[in-house]
Amino acid sequence: MTAVMDPGARVPVGDRIPIRDVRPQVRGGAVPVKAVTGETLTIGATVFREGPGAIGVNVVLRDPDGRPGAWTPMTLTDPDSDRWEATVVAGRPGRWTYSVEAWADPVATWRHDAELKVPAGVDVALTLTEGALLHERAAFGIPDAERREAVRAVARALGDETAEPSRRLAAAAAPEAIAALRRHPLRELVTASWPLPLLVEHRRALVGAWYEMFPRSEGARLTEGAPPVSGTFATAAERLPAIAAMGFDVVYLPPIHPIGRTHRKGPDNALVAGEHDVGSPWAIGSAEGGHDAVHPDLGTLEDFRGFVTAARESGLAVALDFALQCSPDHPWLTEHPEWFTRRADGSVAPAENPPKKYEDIHPLAFDRDFEGLVAESVRLLRFWMDQGVRIFRVDNPHTKPVGFWQRVIAAVNDRDPDVVFLAEAFTRRAMVHALAQAGFQQSYTYFTWKNEKEELTEYASELSGESADFLRPNLFVNTPDILHAYLQNGDRPAFEARAVLAATLAPAWGVYAGYELCENEALEPGTEDYRGSEKYELRPRDWAAAEAAGRSIAPLLTRLNELRRTHPALQELRNLRFHEVPHPEVIAYSKQVRLSDGSVDTVLALVNLDPHHPAEGTVTFDLAALGLPDDGSLKLRDELTGEIHAWRSQTYFRLEPGRAPAHLLVPLGERT
Repeated sequence: MTAVMDPGARVPVGDRIPIRDVRPQVRGGAVPVKAVTGETLTIGATVFREGPGAIGVNVVLRDPDGRPGAWTPMTLTDPDSDRWEATVVAGRPGRWTYSVEAWADPVATWRHDAELKVPAGVDVALTLTEGALLHERAAFGIPDAERREAVRAVARALGDETAEPSRRLAAAAAPEAIAALRRHPLRELVTASWPLPLLVEHRRALVGAWYEMFPRSEGARLTEGAPPVSGTFATAAERLPAIAAMGFDVVYLPPIHPIGRTHRKGPDNALVAGEHDVGSPWAIGSAEGGHDAVHPDLGTLEDFRGFVTAARESGLAVALDFALQCSPDHPWLTEHPEWFTRRADGSVAPAENPPKKYEDIHPLAFDRDFEGLVAESVRLLRFWMDQGVRIFRVDNPHTKPVGFWQRVIAAVNDRDPDVVFLAEAFTRRAMVHALAQAGFQQSYTYFTWKNEKEELTEYASELSGESADFLRPNLFVNTPDILHAYLQNGDRPAFEARAVLAATLAPAWGVYAGYELCENEALEPGTEDYRGSEKYELRPRDWAAAEAAGRSIAPLLTRLNELRRTHPALQELRNLRFHEVPHPEVIAYSKQVRLSDGSVDTVLALVNLDPHHPAEGTVTFDLAALGLPDDGSLKLRDELTGEIHAWRSQTYFRLEPGRAPAHLLVPLGERT
């Protein structure tokens, strides 16, 4: 149903001008569409009316205080389906609404009819008199004196009975008057759609380059015959300048809490741990404390605050893992026994994925004390927020009720809207979507497993298309749990290609430490587990030696992050467009955005997905659709090599693994 206002009485008069299928919307408006400040958003609707009369359509945004902004005209993009569209830019953070207005345009209707009637000699005097009256009415509603006078001049000319009819009609086409009426049209039968919710969040919710590190490995010492010595927050902080120098802006830490001893895992996920084995950080809780404590080997809470400060001074935000699970030694087992499920023999149920059992952790029973767990989770999050953390990567949120996260995230974001939650949910698509709609600002994706051209194109189109209204992807190239066969078998060229894809397909991407060294030794063939996984043991790395030996792709990661900062097109999600390239191992796409100063930023990408063989052929970029010349005059600079290329719609390319895994091309003369 739509609310319609008569321009005279200003009371509802029914569904006067139909407005249908307003998009974007999520679950019929039950869930707000997501955007971030400065993000462009295309709003569309199907709008029509009876008869041949002209109509106008516009979008109205209302800010979090309910105040309407200047309306944005919509353009008829598909006359066959009566589809109208407009692009708006999201404003300050908060809960906005948007609606579509449609209205009869009597001046445009008159102009169309008059241009047919007057030359044909039909009702000439009456038609010109009606035009004069309409323009006088229109001028009355124009606040700007200069524009008002331009329209009044048309009214006087139309009403001048001493002039020839053709000259009187020609006055209505005066450019100044047309421009004035475009800005301040005479609107009748104004019809408005129901307002739809729009949640505008801080840019960190959409844009970011994440680097995951285990602080206990940085500065760790492994001496044969002696117990391992853990790194600390202080030694880990020494790595922060190098991470920042690569252009990352978020450093993500796995759990930093005390680790349980009971059923502790050994190296490579061994079921029995040795005396000095450090265990998995996700087996949270021991006699030293639980989720609000730090592992004593890492330092003190004050040391952690020092790490956060050092990160901030390097331009990095700290993201902390939030894993709602407990080792058998967690204080909650005795303080809150009601939070756990007991089996028939009285034992506390371990985490399971039958037939597998994870005896080093216990899941929580959310239906036994839902309110108590909500309150405790909010307390814990606020505790770490007080230490300077504003980003949380949530471990396995899909194993907890969706409604639980809706309550927890709302409780935090209602007071602190800048706090970001990333859902680590590698699970069914419906659950991934439900978690995003419940409030998670970012989501892990299936990107790691999308390596073939067709599946990658299809999935990236989904992420930038319909799901972009509520789900923001963070494209991690690897994780401590996921070493895909593509990286195991493709060596350095595979690492380079995946980095280019992740850094340019979406505004947020991430790497796990060691990616820059192309670490790809699997535990066993056919698995995705790292040999010597950092989840279960200390893994110090000699970064300087690796770089000196040329084994690091840190320069490529640095360049990619630099390009992401300098090209606003790479900071948008919904602007991804794929282009035609017949080669089965080459993918081509573009990202483009119009900036507030009227300029356009465009990036064209061409990536070889085959890490073993060169690829050559012809790519067809739809240059006309991008507003670029296709006559051969276009010059493009490759942002990875600095080379200048002449480009047509169809252009030959050659990409060689180890030399040029991709082209990232920017038109010369555009924003750089």
